[in-house]
Amino acid sequence: MIEFSPQKLEKVKEIVTRYPPGKQKSALIPVLHMVQEQQGWLSAESMDYVASLLQLEPIEVYEVATFYSMFNLKPVGKHLLEVCQTGPCMVSGADDIIDYIKQKLGIKSGETTPDGLFTLKPVECLGACGYAPMMQMGETYREHLTKEKVDAIIEECRKQAGHLN
Repeated sequence: MIEFSPQKLEKVKEIVTRYPPGKQKSALIPVLHMVQEQQGWLSAESMDYVASLLQLEPIEVYEVATFYSMFNLKPVGKHLLEVCQTGPCMVSGADDIIDYIKQKLGIKSGETTPDGLFTLKPVECLGACGYAPMMQMGETYREHLTKEKVDAIIEECRKQAGHLN
């Protein structure tokens, strides 16, 4: 079960004060981000905790958390490969890139590699249609993807993991 530190609880209160009284639901997305930053994903228990903090019904939290692809509803790997799968990216070959990543890493969409390093997550539009096919990794966009670029990205991530050990 997640619990915020007193400092984070103060941050939640500060976020809630940004909105008119009775509109604390408006603080939901930033508070969910705080949970995800702390534990890496949103468990049912953590969503219930957020509901209690914001005086919401749990279903109100679940609806938001399940709608947005930026929230992870199960643990993910160190590197989350969020590949855009909407129109412009698909026309530009995103389906081939997704299939290549599956084959390269030996996982299916939504799965994590056994070493915990990579999770593949096809997502809806990431707003970079002119750079298709593309994916998001954390706060970074990887654009104009090719199999060679995917290989380089995966190798770069593996090298980073090796340096951390």
